[in-house]
This record gives sequence, structure tokens and C-alpha cells, in this order.
Amino acid sequence: MELLNELFKSPIGILSFITIMFVMVIATFLFFWVKKQTDKNPEN
Repeated sequence: MELLNELFKSPIGILSFITIMFVMVIATFLFFWVKKQTDKNPEN
């Protein structure tokens, strides 16, 4: 529980949480974008 308090109540924890979420959003976007690009050209 102390870990969650530090994550959501301290400025460094909030910045870390935002960074983690940002990386996850970028990874999800890249996954689906690459998947769409590979489905577009099936002959390659």
C-alpha cells in the first residue's frame, strides 16, 4: 500500500505513472499500426 501512496501522491510518482502510461500507449499504437501495414501488403 505504501508503494501506491508514493506512486499517486508524490510528484515523482505521478511523473513516473504518466511516463509508464505514455510508453504503453505508444507501444499499443505501434503494434496496431504495424499490423495494419503488414495486412495492407500481403504479397511482401
